Amino acid sequence: MASTFLPSQILEFASEYSVYSNCILSIIGLLSNILNVLVFIRLKQFRENRCVFYFLVESISNSINEIFTLILTFVSVIYGNNATNFSLFWCKARYILFQSTGLITFSMICFAAFDQFCSTNYRINLRQICTIKLAQCLVFTFILIWCVHSILFSFFLGINPLLGCIVINPIWIRYVTYFFYPVVSGFFPIVFASLFSLLAYENVRRVIRRQIPLERRQFDQQITAMVLIRVMLYVILSLPYTIYRVYSININTQQIDLLRSAIERLIQTVFYSINGVTIAVNFYLFLISSSRYRRQVKYVLKKKYWRPMKTWLCCRRNQIHPDNTILSDNGIELE
Repeated sequence: MASTFLPSQILEFASEYSVYSNCILSIIGLLSNILNVLVFIRLKQFRENRCVFYFLVESISNSINEIFTLILTFVSVIYGNNATNFSLFWCKARYILFQSTGLITFSMICFAAFDQFCSTNYRINLRQICTIKLAQCLVFTFILIWCVHSILFSFFLGINPLLGCIVINPIWIRYVTYFFYPVVSGFFPIVFASLFSLLAYENVRRVIRRQIPLERRQFDQQITAMVLIRVMLYVILSLPYTIYRVYSININTQQIDLLRSAIERLIQTVFYSINGVTIAVNFYLFLISSSRYRRQVKYVLKKKYWRPMKTWLCCRRNQIHPDNTILSDNGIELE
């Protein structure tokens, strides 16, 4: 009796935790990434920077991810948790969209770290490697690659009565175990982004020795700090989920009972929510890491958005309530 009641309690808690954490993180993350997009596209200094261009693409990808997470959460609340975990349609749709946006995000973080390393390097040939045209080509190419890869990935998914949506093809299981999770979306981007963000930080520490204008030097320091703190958060929060995914792929489903299945579901939900923080708080991290960014956000939101909106609203009110006062030639008001 207890052995059947306990798994149901665990599954119920995991379901409620998933709903609340997804809603909270999605709302916070959607606001965070939208604010990033609004700031990046309106400040000229950001529009001309390649590293910020990668952050812009990442923020758009994260926004799509958060919107779909909200939709999936509302569907699970309305139709029940089984509608999303044990439906083949939602299984494939979730993997296609979440995996595509996740891989795009990881790629943009790696590109930003490498670009900042090249931009701050004392070697001229390295500084000339990265151009805005190259950045656009890389972004377009990798978005296409990850979308095709995720669609192909969905062909090898199936529904397990205990674990829900899992990879069922044995060849594909070996691929995701030994290459995809450890290399493509796991340890390789973590090591790559960490290495080049630290090298960029070392370059900025030595940049004072070069003949660079003060404004450019301060901007390089700001972008490097933003890249470094973004990579640190990515490494800390994505590593546990990556390790768990490698472990979960190799689970022998024939040896899992109801209790272990419930515990596995709870662990997966907790690690997934921790990984979700990675794409939800980048705007707030940038605010914390850079006082210059805080001033830029304040300037953009106030001068580029609030004042034009206020002017537009005032014009609308004037159109609704026209002034019928007529002035004579000497400036005296006439009715």
